[in-house]
Amino acid sequence: MTEIPSDGLSDEEIREILSLKNVAVVGMSRDPSKPSHYVPKFLLRHGYNVIPVNPFADEILGLKSYKSLTDIPVELDIVNIFRPSDQVYQVVQEAVIKNPKVVWMQLGIYNEEAVRL
Repeated sequence: MTEIPSDGLSDEEIREILSLKNVAVVGMSRDPSKPSHYVPKFLLRHGYNVIPVNPFADEILGLKSYKSLTDIPVELDIVNIFRPSDQVYQVVQEAVIKNPKVVWMQLGIYNEEAVRL
């Protein structure tokens, strides 16, 4: 995983990220009013393979939900995190085991210790 510089990504880097297809969504919600539901729903409609991660759900949007990242039996391209900042470090520790190409924290979510991993 590569840390994104504070000045953002180049167009080429953005295109590369958008070309990745296996997206684990940590904290995916069953509540349609939450971004952690409608963002993955948008990704599904646009051809991404969304893999819900929610320890309290067996299925979301008709997709099998996993209790943790380490339970997912396929290779991950992106780990998309919808968890509070104080829970991100643990999520990123699991993500490192799965070795995704990208770990994406949603706007407003940040954990300095997790960035160092």
